[in-house]
Amino acid sequence: MTRRRWIADEVSADRAAIVGEHARHLAQVLRAQIGQQFEISTGSEVWQGRVIAVEAGRVEFELGDLIQQSAPADITVAVSIFKFERMEWMIEKCTELGVARIIPLIAARSEKHLVAAASKRLERWRRIAKQAAEQARRVWAPEVSDPAKIRDLLAMEVSHRVLLSEIEKGVMLGEAISLDGSVLMAFGPEGGWKPEEILAFQEAGWTAASLGANILRTETAVIAAVAVCTSGMKAQIAKRNSSRFSAT
Repeated sequence: MTRRRWIADEVSADRAAIVGEHARHLAQVLRAQIGQQFEISTGSEVWQGRVIAVEAGRVEFELGDLIQQSAPADITVAVSIFKFERMEWMIEKCTELGVARIIPLIAARSEKHLVAAASKRLERWRRIAKQAAEQARRVWAPEVSDPAKIRDLLAMEVSHRVLLSEIEKGVMLGEAISLDGSVLMAFGPEGGWKPEEILAFQEAGWTAASLGANILRTETAVIAAVAVCTSGMKAQIAKRNSSRFSAT
């Protein structure tokens, strides 16, 4: 039977702990006992962990054998803030697909009341990402950033910067990026990007790309774009490994 995986909130030497709601669930619902074994992620590594202390809001582990190491796929999605129930679904699915970072974006056509309430949702969004990462047996949870404005996004330095745009007709996403290095993709609000925003992205050196002729809802577009990137990265890794094997 596969052991349950938890992402540690605290790590020190060969000790780790989870706290808060996660710990209460493990202690009170799953009734964790001293000596039980779980998989504990400490960031880029997963260890075999043995429960050494159980309290209502804190469970501590002794770390044993190293089980897994993993480097994240360096994909960031900046998504204009949209309806929260659908945004939560998007965060969960992006986490399952392996993104490194999710940036809630404030665009000109973002709904003002959603923007005003977004900062109060951050803790919930981060909790959703952490729970989805554990469910998907990821080694680490993606970062969910504080809401950012477009000027903050334009200042970020990454290998490939792609603006997903419904008005772009000639360049498909798969053609717009090389899958070496980091990827940052920006997704506009339901009302679309304003012309001056598109111009700002262009002047900053971003590449505009499309996901095809169909008009997709925001959450669908994000998931589809991440799937294109992750599948391309896996194919590229397989191709490199095959070339190395052939060379030997």
